[in-house]
Amino acid sequence: METTLHWERGGAGEPLVLLHGIGSTHADFASLTPTLRTRYDVLAADLPGHGRSPALGATPTVGALTDAVEADLDALGLGRVHLLGTSLGARIALELARRHRACSVVAIAPPGLNNPVERAWQGVLLGTARLVLKAGRSCIEPLSRWRAGRAALLGGLRAWPWRATQDEALAVRDGLADAGDFWATLWHAVLADVPTGLEEIDRPVVLAQGVLDGIATGQTPRYLLTVPGASFRPLALAGHAPQSDRPGAILRLLHEARTAA
Repeated sequence: METTLHWERGGAGEPLVLLHGIGSTHADFASLTPTLRTRYDVLAADLPGHGRSPALGATPTVGALTDAVEADLDALGLGRVHLLGTSLGARIALELARRHRACSVVAIAPPGLNNPVERAWQGVLLGTARLVLKAGRSCIEPLSRWRAGRAALLGGLRAWPWRATQDEALAVRDGLADAGDFWATLWHAVLADVPTGLEEIDRPVVLAQGVLDGIATGQTPRYLLTVPGASFRPLALAGHAPQSDRPGAILRLLHEARTAA
C-alpha cells in the first residue's frame, strides 16, 4: 500500500515516529535524526498540508490529522510505535496513544489544555509568524545560511536558535510560509481542540516543555491530570521546539519512555 503523507525513513531498530508542530516539517528534527537513526528505525512525517504532504481536503481537526498518520502506519505495516512529537505533533502522538498505537510517547509542549487567554496568545503568535514569514518568504533561504539569520527565523521557537541547522530553519518556509491549510489547522487542531479520552492511554508517556517556552505557556503539566501514569520533565534553557536547544535531554527522555514500555 502507498502512503498519503511524505515520510523520511532511515536507521534500524524499533520504529520511532517523529511528528513536528504546526508550521514546520520533518526537517524540524534534523539535529536529532542522525543520532536517532543509530538506535531506531526512524520515520519522520510531514503532517497534512505541511512540506511535501498534501492537505487533507477535509476539516483538519486533531482526529482527522491523526487518521492520516494512522492510515500511513497501516500502509507501512506498523502497529505500535515509539512516538516523539512537538507541539501539534505531540498532541497527535497522544491521540495515537489513545488509539493504542504507541509503545511509548515523548510529548513536548502539546496544545489542547490551555485556557482562553492562553489560546488567544498562542493564536496571535502563530498567526503573526505566518503573516511575517509569508511576506518575507524570499528572504528565508538566504537567512538560513547564517547563524544570525537562523536566530531571526527561529527566535520564537528555540531558546538558542543559532544552534539550529539550515534544514531546521528552512522548515519554517516549507511548513509555515507555504502551508496550504495553515489557518484551518491553527483553528481546528490547536485553538479549538479539547482533548478527550486520554484516560484510555495504556503506555508510558513522558511530557516535557522548555522552561523558556513562550508559546505553550503552562499547559503541558496539566496533562498529568488526564494521562494515567504520565511524568513531566521541564527542559532547562530550552524553548517551544527544543530539538537543537537540548538534543541530549530529548534523547534521555526517549530512553526513559522506552525503558518503561
